[in-house]
Amino acid sequence: MTERLKRTLVLVRHGQSEWNEANLFTGWHDVALTSLGIKEAQRAGKALKIHGFRFDLAFTSALQRAKNTCRLILDELGQQDIPVIEDAALNERHYGDLCGLNKAEAAERWGEDQVRTWRRSFEATPPGGESLKTTAERVIPFVETSILPEVVSGKSVLVAAHGNSLRSLIMELEGMSPEQIEELSLATAVPRIYRLNEDGSIAKRYDLKDEE
Repeated sequence: MTERLKRTLVLVRHGQSEWNEANLFTGWHDVALTSLGIKEAQRAGKALKIHGFRFDLAFTSALQRAKNTCRLILDELGQQDIPVIEDAALNERHYGDLCGLNKAEAAERWGEDQVRTWRRSFEATPPGGESLKTTAERVIPFVETSILPEVVSGKSVLVAAHGNSLRSLIMELEGMSPEQIEELSLATAVPRIYRLNEDGSIAKRYDLKDEE
């Protein structure tokens, strides 16, 4: 591992899923990547390879869209044999009664303002589901005990997960307020790169745009 890759954390939201394409609330429903989502993950892997990234280990959720994104990235890097840790702590936010509904249909049922509040607010909880706050309450302890210690020790770590679990991770890592995290959106399969100092603080952060 080159010196410049020590204490590096790379976050990648999974590629487009079948329910992303259909504009459905997905949550914990275990849907596959679309053909576009597969290509997005492969492009992310190629971009990481072009920039010389190599990983010591990877983390992903228990859902196939994240696991397959992780696998496709590692395939592009020729790093299929590194340890990959799967844990439901990194699963997407549970959308409860919204799961499987088209977002326009949900707006008709509960009102556009209410659905927008459930989607973006830190504390608002959809019926039977999780708020971003309760999602963070399961993500952050896993990040603090399992992911960040590996990075701070000097390793290069890949995390392939979901929009809301990664937003929770970023909130902790960057010290964002609930109001700030409500405004953050992550594009599918665009690597977000962090270089950490020895004390775990951020030395540098940037998004790695796809490169052909």
